[in-house]
Amino acid sequence: MGKQPIPGLLVGSSTLALGISGGIVGLKFRRTTAECKIKTKGGSRVLQKDADRPEPDFNYKLFFQMLRPDFWYLIAAVVSALVVAVLNIQIPVYLGDLVQILSESTTSGMSVSEYMQQIRQPAVKLLSAYAMQAVATCGYISLLSTVGERLAARMREALFASLIRQDIAFFDEHGTGELINRLSADVQDFKSAFKLCVSQGLRGTTQAVGSVVSMYLLSPKLTVIMVATVPGIVFGGALIGASLRGLSRMVQQQVALASSVADEALGNIRTVRAFAMEGKEEELYNKEIEKSKTLNEMLGVGIGAFQAISNLALNGIVLGVIYSGGYLLVTNEIQAGQLMSFLVASQAIQRSLASLSILFGSAVRGMSAGARVFEYMCLQPSLPIHGGISIPYHSLNANVEFNGVTFSYPSRQEQKVLENFSMSIPKGKVMAVCGPSGAGKSTVATLLERFYDIQGGSITIDGVDIRDLDPAWLRGRCIGFISQEPVLFATSVKENIRYGRPDATDQEVMEAAALAHAHEFIEDFPNGYNTVLGERGVTISGGQKQRIAIARALIKNPSVLILDEATSALDAESERIVQETLDYIGRGRTVLVIAHRLSTIRNADLIAVLADGQIREIGTHKELVAKKGLYADLIKQQAHEHH
Repeated sequence: MGKQPIPGLLVGSSTLALGISGGIVGLKFRRTTAECKIKTKGGSRVLQKDADRPEPDFNYKLFFQMLRPDFWYLIAAVVSALVVAVLNIQIPVYLGDLVQILSESTTSGMSVSEYMQQIRQPAVKLLSAYAMQAVATCGYISLLSTVGERLAARMREALFASLIRQDIAFFDEHGTGELINRLSADVQDFKSAFKLCVSQGLRGTTQAVGSVVSMYLLSPKLTVIMVATVPGIVFGGALIGASLRGLSRMVQQQVALASSVADEALGNIRTVRAFAMEGKEEELYNKEIEKSKTLNEMLGVGIGAFQAISNLALNGIVLGVIYSGGYLLVTNEIQAGQLMSFLVASQAIQRSLASLSILFGSAVRGMSAGARVFEYMCLQPSLPIHGGISIPYHSLNANVEFNGVTFSYPSRQEQKVLENFSMSIPKGKVMAVCGPSGAGKSTVATLLERFYDIQGGSITIDGVDIRDLDPAWLRGRCIGFISQEPVLFATSVKENIRYGRPDATDQEVMEAAALAHAHEFIEDFPNGYNTVLGERGVTISGGQKQRIAIARALIKNPSVLILDEATSALDAESERIVQETLDYIGRGRTVLVIAHRLSTIRNADLIAVLADGQIREIGTHKELVAKKGLYADLIKQQAHEHH
């Protein structure tokens, strides 16, 4: 921790300075009470915050539950740390005994044999203390590292398990960056603070108390001089540190802004490249970095001044101790060895104060980080992941009914997306839902998957309310969902398809791919089904990605198929191929098609035209065209846009 103390000098006070100021260097951006967002304004980006959420309290009960499996490791680490602290108290005494013998040997003219005989016992004591200190230090550091890493792993596992089970509404309100930050930076900060507080806290407290006791036994007068001045210095340092923390927060915010600009640019690199905006993004980032540099320079000057004042004050104490100790030495109130022991013990107190002052900032940051982790770990989703009934496959007809459904998204409660919405999809039929943008088409598909619960009415499959069905069975076996922009994972083609049913054999994977008309082009890949796709499947074409996603949905042999504008993002040729595939695999299944391009739903058994959250028209393509209503207007509008 800083430099090692040199007898007679109080160095390492820079550590104390940094500690009192709350650990204000080496800052990392963390989101605290609000999720940060970047918005463009006037050519630069400014940090925006959602409505502030109160900082959560630290959950001690959950913390001790997390810690319980390694409790005895922690006890062993605490005992080892206490041993080190006790030895650190004794070592100055043993060192003083050695110095006293050395002093006497130069003044009394003792022989070599007498010197060796007298110095042997204190030397063996000191060597034994150093050896025990080394073993105990290795023990507590190793044990604390083990406890800390296991605790962090357990916290990350529990937090991820909680996050992955949260409602979709939770992810509507919380950015991915914030959640990843809690999984990584917050857990890391808590782990570091935990290990530091246990080890340095025990050592620092025991060492400080023990050193004061040792110093008092050596010289009560010198101890009073030393102890009387330290609280004033610490209090003064705390006041200066408080002002530096304000500047530190400004630095944190600016670092956050610069990081967010970089994250936004790199995360959307294809858009940046498509508009040739590399230079503009570089300019924006450089502007924020320059501001950050200026603030950090100001902070550095403040820390430097603080360190200089701290060094001057603390080393002034040492000078006072040497001056007073010299006077007591001349008056024979203490001996040279005692003065040496006193100086070493005083430096032990300085190191203890430095470590404890650092702990204050670390403990505050660590507990704050831990509170945020535990907050999300304790969240209970309103929609279950498992539990409920399932309909046996042999008796599943897959008749879908929407009965008087009313729904608003949790983040927009005042806006009703669907109101008294009713629709029936008979077994084995294709129902297409179309309408103007914002009519609620995709919401219908989302509700059938039970990503959200409705506020009124019911949605049933074969007369059973989906709220009574096991969500894992509903999504994992009953429904196959194919969206407009399917997400593929950065793994092999085979594993992407098998994601639909993890226990599927290689043969079943290939059969699903063949059904999706994907087998041939997959075989043409360099490693066939073992070809690893890039992040989010960007190394393949849109049509190929869509057909792999279709295979992934088909491998679970769903009775209900949801196609959410599955071809709207494709070129004409890819759309034709995928549409033929969808027409083929939809036979014999209950199919809900969310349509944007009306040309793709001409052959649907029924077409429902949605507007303002309600069905305005329903019928076949011919019937709706003949009615010359909203559907006919939409066709004309799209034809006009196409031309």
